[in-house]
Amino acid sequence: MADWLTPAGEPAVLVTVARAEGSVPRAAGTHMLVTAHGQQDTIGGGHLEHRALDIARAMLDGTQPRLERFPLGPSLGQCCGGVVWLLFEPVRGALEEVMAQLRQRRQEDSVRVTAIDGEAECRLDSAPAAATHIHTDAGGRRWLLDPVRAPRAHLVLFGAGHVGAAIVRALAELPCSVTWVDERDAMFPAQLPDNVTVEATDTPLACVAEAPDHASYLVMTHSHALDQQLCEAILSRDKVGWFGLIGSKTKRAQFTSRLEAKGLNAASMVCPVGLPGIIDKAPAVIAASVAAQLLMVWESQARD
Repeated sequence: MADWLTPAGEPAVLVTVARAEGSVPRAAGTHMLVTAHGQQDTIGGGHLEHRALDIARAMLDGTQPRLERFPLGPSLGQCCGGVVWLLFEPVRGALEEVMAQLRQRRQEDSVRVTAIDGEAECRLDSAPAAATHIHTDAGGRRWLLDPVRAPRAHLVLFGAGHVGAAIVRALAELPCSVTWVDERDAMFPAQLPDNVTVEATDTPLACVAEAPDHASYLVMTHSHALDQQLCEAILSRDKVGWFGLIGSKTKRAQFTSRLEAKGLNAASMVCPVGLPGIIDKAPAVIAASVAAQLLMVWESQARD
């Protein structure tokens, strides 16, 4: 499913979880873009989402925002039991321009400021906001302050073979950015996910040094010699978030011996990669397992 910033190409309404209390399907700051016959992203499914779709589609020709409160148990019969406030905004004028700007600024933090009361107004602000919330100004007018943050998780993926391509597909809709590195330009597909940047380079080792601090690295090239060189470069740099090497336990033992002979500590190197217990070697299975492993790593890092 495309995310809420993907252009709809037709009249649309943006639905935002403006406030959430108690047990709810999705947190404040979750978005869904609704068109006459489809949607992009989700606010959690179930009766709440079906009701939101009906309201949004009734507003496709409108201009004014609308804030609705939904007690999930009493009004919708959902077992969650919490309360959700949804803001419905027809995508036109200033909001349409702001969404276009956000698409250009996916790698930057932004705060969307939109009027709940009165005439429709929307703009981007540079002032930080900790979380999506409703603010009431001195004149009593309510505004939604909605942080749209760049992905914190960044993966540098070395290798454009079958498994590398499957991993890129598995990560396409996840909250991360990917730098995909290979010497062979022809290996990269013509169409890439929005969160992927290709580096077709004869000097892949330089991509290790150029990566942001605390990036994750995944090495799976066509050459064991290049794999080892990349391992040496990764283990030699500071502030590595996570480092995985595709291979067997035998490969890990061989590489560990060689790396330690060069004075490098390979304890942080994850090899084999993927979740324990998943042994199928099909590229799509490996990709699903590695994607789940990375999500666990990134969520843990976000809590620290």
